[in-house]
Amino acid sequence: MSWPGRLFDMRDPVVRMALLILAGVQYLLFVPHADRPPTPTQWILAVLAFTVGLAVHRWPVVNLLAQAALLTVAISLVDDFTINQVGASWALLEVTICARRARTIWLSAALLVVVDLTDSLGDPAGQVASGAVGLALEVGVPVLLGLVIRTNRELSRQAVERALAEQRQHASESRAARADERSAIARELHDVVAHHVASMVLRVGVARHVLTDLDPRVGEVFDDVHGTGTAALAELRRLVAVLRNPDGVRGDAALTAIEPAALPAAIGASIDRARQAGVTVEAELDPAIGSLDAVRGMAVLRLTQEALTNVAKHAGTSALAHLVVAVRDGSVHWEVTDSGRGGVPVGVPAGGGHGITGMRERVEVLGGRLEAGPTDTGWRVRTVLPAVASASADAPVPREREAPTGTPAPEPA
Repeated sequence: MSWPGRLFDMRDPVVRMALLILAGVQYLLFVPHADRPPTPTQWILAVLAFTVGLAVHRWPVVNLLAQAALLTVAISLVDDFTINQVGASWALLEVTICARRARTIWLSAALLVVVDLTDSLGDPAGQVASGAVGLALEVGVPVLLGLVIRTNRELSRQAVERALAEQRQHASESRAARADERSAIARELHDVVAHHVASMVLRVGVARHVLTDLDPRVGEVFDDVHGTGTAALAELRRLVAVLRNPDGVRGDAALTAIEPAALPAAIGASIDRARQAGVTVEAELDPAIGSLDAVRGMAVLRLTQEALTNVAKHAGTSALAHLVVAVRDGSVHWEVTDSGRGGVPVGVPAGGGHGITGMRERVEVLGGRLEAGPTDTGWRVRTVLPAVASASADAPVPREREAPTGTPAPEPA
């Protein structure tokens, strides 16, 4: 918008009035007046017009009435009443810009027409006609300019409203598209993945009962596979429920939640599974993690599961893993280091594999930043999950999203 547009678009007309006063003073001081300087009466009427304009600039109708009265007096007392005439026309412009009803504009214009015509009373018809032409400048131009400014303001307001409406519509369409995608994923999980997992769990259960004289170690493997598959089925059911009704879950990455009191046991189960795979795990768990909100608690559990799984896959079963979970000033400090070979794990691209990518996305949704990379002795993954407002931290977790107490959480896929 150009500077004249910004000037006339200002809600407070005091700047416009100040510019008008400056122009009026220059007219009185520097414009020739047929070798006659302005009379004291002209100065008094001009100063009154300036003072009234500044004093009542927030009330355009009052300003117009005052300027029209001063113009009436000036017409009867002085020969050159240009200052008062311009003041009245400017007051009409302000009324046209700010009036809420069209009737106010036309009544104000009619008043100024009547006042200007008092100067033509008793004049010949030719002079009256000339005065009527002058009304086009004194009354018509302010009204026309004011209407243009009003129209531009209305068009700008409508453009802003249309832009906001388009943004809301785009957001609504995006939410609808995400909901459709969630529903499609939920159907696939329910109809394909859950079906196959259930079938595998069933077959393992049958094998446990049919094969009675198994080596105890093979029996332990069957028991572990059966328990893991059962827990995976429970997680899949909760995940399907959340995908179909995601309301109340903070962020797309936090698709499930866990009862806070069950978090230490769930992390302990993940540590036990890593140890069963041959990884030596040293854990430092802050007792305060049992009071974490459900969403950050689930994030800590998933990060721990993924990190320990990566240690077993890439650092080897003889590696030493060190897990630290601490709560400081409401923020969760999480870190896993291992004694691997200190390079990028085999099979992990330079930019990070899907596991690291998923961990990073989950952390970023919660306002944190994941750091993953080699150290002098192995590999380290760490992050800080910021504290959340008490309202969100204490919010109840929907029952279908709670992890059953005492049920070990499954390893990530």
